[in-house]
Amino acid sequence: MLTARQERILSHVVDGYQRTGQPVASKVIAADPELDCGASTVRHELALLEEMGLLDHPHTSAGRLPTDAGHRYVVDRMLCTGQGLLPAPRLDLSVTRQEVEDAMRVTTETLSQVTNLLAVVSAPSANTATIRHVEVLALQPRMVMAVIITSTGGVSKVLATLEGPIDPGLLAWAGEYLNERLVGLNLGARMVHQRLVDPALPATERAFLDRLAPAIGALGSEAEDMLYVEGTSRLFSADNHLAEVTEINELMGLLERRVALLDVLRAALSKPGVYVRIGHENSNPAMRSLALVASGYGVARRRLGTVSVIGPVRMDYAQAIPTVREAAIELSRFVEDAYGEN
Repeated sequence: MLTARQERILSHVVDGYQRTGQPVASKVIAADPELDCGASTVRHELALLEEMGLLDHPHTSAGRLPTDAGHRYVVDRMLCTGQGLLPAPRLDLSVTRQEVEDAMRVTTETLSQVTNLLAVVSAPSANTATIRHVEVLALQPRMVMAVIITSTGGVSKVLATLEGPIDPGLLAWAGEYLNERLVGLNLGARMVHQRLVDPALPATERAFLDRLAPAIGALGSEAEDMLYVEGTSRLFSADNHLAEVTEINELMGLLERRVALLDVLRAALSKPGVYVRIGHENSNPAMRSLALVASGYGVARRRLGTVSVIGPVRMDYAQAIPTVREAAIELSRFVEDAYGEN
């Protein structure tokens, strides 16, 4: 634990480094009228903080830089006490109440604009969705379409061509039967196909289902998790000071490898509140010069995806943390309100 004076001095260094990207000199810190000590005491405290691994001293005559551990101390203090966090911005998603895809896209764009960082939002995985409703429609005299709406708002479509003209009564029966047998099951679960196989059904109904069942059963396994990414140019701007060309190349490779990026974000799903990883705390080498602020969103007792921003270690955590938290809250409200989840 640090003393109140040491915490204030450490905060000065972190704040100064976030603003300028440069080492912070002791004389700048000593000018704080609320510090009850002189310049010599400030230098002594800076040396102690350096010994603790919270600060770095790149040159003999230069000021101090915060280490990853120094950033972590300040971030943990903000998360525990709320002190220093900026008021959460209002992120209104009311204009996107029709489609999950629109909500993801708007959230990602807004996050990047507000924080000036790279924003990444993972859409609900098809493997976590349950079937909420099924509609069976006639497209042509011999072609039918089954529309499957999931608990996360996703919409999947299955087409089938029949050997003869479609009987309207058969369509109505199929809609009722599919809803009765499938609602509540996970999309793509093995039992989906099993629930549709019933030897007791008349031959006509059984033949109709045989056309649809394989495609419906394969929907979940064929679906890919979707990521929405916005603000790559902001991350590589001069203001964000990515240190090395190799670090930029590694990050670009991570953004291109969707599976690897999903693995980075999935860690946030199992953590309560806001998940922060700073510099070398990240297990992925491409992230070790960066910081991640993320939070899961979803419905009661079930998280569906993550909201996150990625930026330099010296990002403005006081803004990023409440912004990510608010975006996760808004997306959770969207899923609950738009799709009746409680």
